[in-house]
Amino acid sequence: MAPHERFPDEAQPTKIAYVNGEPRTLHLRKTHLVVNPGVDEAREYTFDQDVITLGTLEDNDIPLDDDTVSREHCRIVQDGPHTLIIDQGSTNGTYVNGVQVREAYLAPGSVLGVGNTQIRFNPVDEQVPITPSTSERLGDIVGKSVKMREIFGIIEKIAPTGATVIIEGETGTGKEVVARTIHQLSARKDQPFTVFDCGAVPANLIESELFGHEKGSFTGAVMTRKGLFEMAEGGTIFLDELGELSLDLQPKLLRVLEQREVRRVGSNKPIPVNVRVIAATNRSLAEEVDAGRFREDLFYRLSVVRLNLPPLRERIEDIPLLTRHFLSQLGFNRDHEGNHKVKTISREALDVLTDYDWPGNVRELVNIIERGCSFARGDCITCEELPGYVTGDEDGGLMLTPGRRDSDRSDMADLPRRSELNDMPFKRAKEEWIASFEKDYIATLLARHSGNISSASREADIDRKYFRKLMYKHDIDIDEI
Repeated sequence: MAPHERFPDEAQPTKIAYVNGEPRTLHLRKTHLVVNPGVDEAREYTFDQDVITLGTLEDNDIPLDDDTVSREHCRIVQDGPHTLIIDQGSTNGTYVNGVQVREAYLAPGSVLGVGNTQIRFNPVDEQVPITPSTSERLGDIVGKSVKMREIFGIIEKIAPTGATVIIEGETGTGKEVVARTIHQLSARKDQPFTVFDCGAVPANLIESELFGHEKGSFTGAVMTRKGLFEMAEGGTIFLDELGELSLDLQPKLLRVLEQREVRRVGSNKPIPVNVRVIAATNRSLAEEVDAGRFREDLFYRLSVVRLNLPPLRERIEDIPLLTRHFLSQLGFNRDHEGNHKVKTISREALDVLTDYDWPGNVRELVNIIERGCSFARGDCITCEELPGYVTGDEDGGLMLTPGRRDSDRSDMADLPRRSELNDMPFKRAKEEWIASFEKDYIATLLARHSGNISSASREADIDRKYFRKLMYKHDIDIDEI
């Protein structure tokens, strides 16, 4: 029988869930447990996390002072829209309503037998109305549009919880900035924030990078090494481009989320980890599941909260605010003494920016403002400093690197012009533009850093290996920079 047929609908809310679209209510789905109900010493617990551990060890979520209970007796785990209890090989067994189980789904009001201890289970569906924030900034996120201020409202509610989050949105919408803000607003803010790009590391190295390895476990493993989950202990791990994770690695990530422990490559010893997981993707994971490219059980495990960031073309009113923020805060607009090189942008230039479609989203806007600061003759960015493909100047529709004149275009003749893009299907036009953006962006950074890949990749805030991958992809040679 399918899980959704076992229990009535009211038994299902056990997680936080946010459905993108018109609803303005956030459902905080929690687990409420009463230890030894009906007695004076009864204890009540409410959890919003995916896994709840029970046993005599003090570091269990519910430590039990009961000689008939094992050290790590059982776990209560979220399984899609339901709750599952799993016995951990205990000595005296785990019971649900008097029946011994290894694994069982829990219905509201179920009574668990853990040794001589009785525990009553009930899910809680707390409905919190979401109203747009009155602030135009939350952490490092900037925006005054209703869509962004609604996202601010959701983040304020979910950040203090331990909920797993998936951030969906087009490339360049600021998913990592949102992830960092969630971390900064959580109780884990003083612990590590670790970033891993699933698309930037060769598939055969991802398992070792995430989970670590033992000495001699494979060729080149000359010493034991911790993985990123261990290094992020107590903090948050951000898995970027999660849709790129191969099918054979997905069950291993699922096991970490379910068991809250990792096994290094070459070892059978489980290592407990206390890490919050935030993932991001520019794909629709629901569509990936339907296509068989992403595991459904992993999708549900991750989808405790799903945030969908709007593309910049749907929040045009944020462009002036974002522009002022970039000019004020980012390092490319400062001279050697730390003073701002450019103070403002002209009204005409802002009008041009708000008329543009922004296929590269906020990341593209940052690049264009940086370009404007590089070429500005005074303390104001004008239309003359904007790329031709933005202003509509077909002949000048190129993104130039610092130090190059408008007439120096021989090595950029392959960049698509606006007229060419308009004649293409949307998907191909977007791919063509992003490819040209990547090529010019990488070349710009390399020129600024005199061909130093390590320095350029640090400024780009991307992995050095991925930076080299982009250089190879776009046939960029340091000697030609």
